[in-house]
Amino acid sequence: MATRTVLETSSSSSSSREKLEATHVEKTGGSTAIQTADNDEHDVPEYDDKEKDKILRKIDWRLLPVLTILYLLAFIDRGNIGNAKVAGMNTDLELTGNHTDNYKVFFLTYATLEVPCNLILKMFKRPSYWICLIMTSWGIIMTCMGVVKGFTGLWTTRLLLGVFEAGFFPAATYLLTVWYVRWEVQSRLAIFFSTASMAGAFSGLLAFALSQMDGIGGLAGWRWIFIMEGIVTVALGVAVPWILPDSPQLCTFLTPAEKAFIDRRLARDSGTEHGKLQTQEGYQFSSVKNALLDWKIWFCCLIYNGGSIPIYGFTYTVPTIITELGYTGQQAQLLTMPPYFCGAIATVVFSYLADKKRIRWPFIVIPYSIALIGFIGLISIPHPRYPGLTYGLLFLIPIGVYPPIVALISWVGNNLSPTWKRATGMALLITLGNYGGAIGSNIFLQKQKPHYWLGYGFSIGILAVAIVSTFIIRWTYLRINKSRDSMDLDEIRARYTEQELLEMGDKSPLYRYVL
Repeated sequence: MATRTVLETSSSSSSSREKLEATHVEKTGGSTAIQTADNDEHDVPEYDDKEKDKILRKIDWRLLPVLTILYLLAFIDRGNIGNAKVAGMNTDLELTGNHTDNYKVFFLTYATLEVPCNLILKMFKRPSYWICLIMTSWGIIMTCMGVVKGFTGLWTTRLLLGVFEAGFFPAATYLLTVWYVRWEVQSRLAIFFSTASMAGAFSGLLAFALSQMDGIGGLAGWRWIFIMEGIVTVALGVAVPWILPDSPQLCTFLTPAEKAFIDRRLARDSGTEHGKLQTQEGYQFSSVKNALLDWKIWFCCLIYNGGSIPIYGFTYTVPTIITELGYTGQQAQLLTMPPYFCGAIATVVFSYLADKKRIRWPFIVIPYSIALIGFIGLISIPHPRYPGLTYGLLFLIPIGVYPPIVALISWVGNNLSPTWKRATGMALLITLGNYGGAIGSNIFLQKQKPHYWLGYGFSIGILAVAIVSTFIIRWTYLRINKSRDSMDLDEIRARYTEQELLEMGDKSPLYRYVL
């Protein structure tokens, strides 16, 4: 065990709490834990709100821009096949019938491997190494998509793209819970998740520009979309270990005192005055098992699918919908940008309000209701008689389906402890939710255009199910909290040891669920 002494000097503007403190850096289970001298958390300095905000801003500026850029690339790379399709890919590769929808195979591997990927992530001492590996790999696969010769090559590269992209989003969302307490997560998650909305807009603009390279090097414009975006992904993937901070314990931009302060904040984030959480525990099979057997996580997948099914169906179909309004393929690429931009703004605004109000469920129900109105409008109007109204209703879809995904991931992550259960549970939620991507990409049928009865109708149904399911989960959490509120603290302490309460995680009677 290495010991490091940190001297906190006093000044006329400092409070009397600033003092000499000792912290121990202890290697445990492949991770680094910050512990105070003699395990006494009173040795950790207190910070007022201004100082706390300064520390959080320091973390924000080092973590969020990196995750934002990386997720932007991930979403562009998985969705750019829709732009390539408009740019002539199907014609050049002679794709017909079911072959035109070969991109759907992406979800088979993408959704299936997310839980194993997050378990691997937890085993890595430096999560950035894991992200570097998978990101560089999917960038190479993306580049290869630009030189495929037919259906088999495109099908294979899409399958492999899902393999390597599977680990990124669960890892990124979990990393936020390693740095921030419960009422700080959603607004941060929204910042980089909203890039999913911006990715749709930026991808259209980028595809428009890259398609102008048609003929360069003897390659069609749609091939350059894959090649250039793949090269950029590889370059940033290689840089990840140097630009992405792994954890408060391993970072270099926080002082030892600040690391201890962040660790204590996370340990106290149980929702009650006396409850504590484990933040650096070693591998626990029981936590993994508890996550897999927690019915609430499985049930929340119904809520997640309320967003994922319409999101993917919309992403792959909206360029085609806009071309059906009388615009050219290149014009359609540009016209996809405004709806996605509005979706990004809505995601940030709703998430800021959710953290500020310290509540989650209304910020799932309200946006989903907006999307529901949009799909009811799209299925009701005669197509293509009102192109302006059709285009206007398209704005309601990203505004309504992106914010609830952020709220739900935060809600589930907020209500899982210890960290092994949280990593498993969040990945399980995203895994089952992303199977909705395979559904969403199959419900907007070419033979039904421009009405898309199945696509619009199915989206209406799954949104209604998601709204009802949200109320059920909210009632469940409220009932458990009320039951625990009625328990006597002295009886709890007499029945359980401190270690038992820590190992119980969110099942501890001292733990309160976020509503």
